Amino acid sequence: MANSETRSEPISVEAAAALLRAGHLCAFATETVYGLGADATNADAVLSIYETKGRPRFNPLIIHCADLAMAETLALFSPLARRVAALWPAPLTLVLPARPGNGLADVATAGLDSVAIRIPDHPLALALIRATGRPLAAPSANPSGKLSPTTAEQVIAGFGGRVPVLDGGPCNSGVESTILRVNEDGLVQLRAGAMAREDISARLGLPIDVVEEGAAIAAPGMLLSHYAPDAQIRLNTTPRPGEAYLAFGKAEAFDGPMANLSPGGDLREAARNLFAMLHQLDAAGCQTIAVAPVPEHGLGEAINDRLERAAAPRG
Repeated sequence: MANSETRSEPISVEAAAALLRAGHLCAFATETVYGLGADATNADAVLSIYETKGRPRFNPLIIHCADLAMAETLALFSPLARRVAALWPAPLTLVLPARPGNGLADVATAGLDSVAIRIPDHPLALALIRATGRPLAAPSANPSGKLSPTTAEQVIAGFGGRVPVLDGGPCNSGVESTILRVNEDGLVQLRAGAMAREDISARLGLPIDVVEEGAAIAAPGMLLSHYAPDAQIRLNTTPRPGEAYLAFGKAEAFDGPMANLSPGGDLREAARNLFAMLHQLDAAGCQTIAVAPVPEHGLGEAINDRLERAAAPRG
């Protein structure tokens, strides 16, 4: 059940946990973006996520756990999965075979025989999961298809103050988690995210494949059109008169709404600023936002993934 009253006042971990245990929703900070949380074992609560976001119900949710012991009650971990899970807590989600009888609401996994799990690298999120005593289903705390929020204020604005928020300040990473599917013979990236694929590969000493374009939805963030502002997006270009401009690196002055992801060309800074700056430029009221080219390496893979989905044709 979503709360019907406006809840924009500060809320404590204990109050947030009590709401979640009672079947209500509560948004909370993570290191990636703010999540819209619900008790993942409560089908009515999880349905409220879909209803509140307007999210398609074939799109599964990430389940947030406090520790590996909790995660092991929900999924089957192969030796390879355990090796990758040693990177937790991190902005990294693993898609694993669901453990039979794990107690998760079927709607949380969209009826799949797999489950997407992560342990967030944020003390407030971990405290909330522990205080609730249950795994939390938590997609980004925004209306479906819109920009993900990186501050509590953006959550409040996105839902009109109807959802209580556990405020943990601005998110450090600024883009969602990287999602890997763990197969018997290796790893496949289903979604680029806040941990660069080459960094994960280097830390594990393992190659990581990339999912084929048009593959069936097996994890969150695989919809073609997603993360979109109200304005249209033009990629890898310079701005025209009347447009807003999202720059990267050295950029000439522009007589219009403008933000620079990272004047120094730092991809980590750019990832952290991406959604916040798109929110800022969208609020300027222009019909179109022109976006400068962003390198594809490292975190640029995740940044370009979000930008391409934001620019995709909308249904």
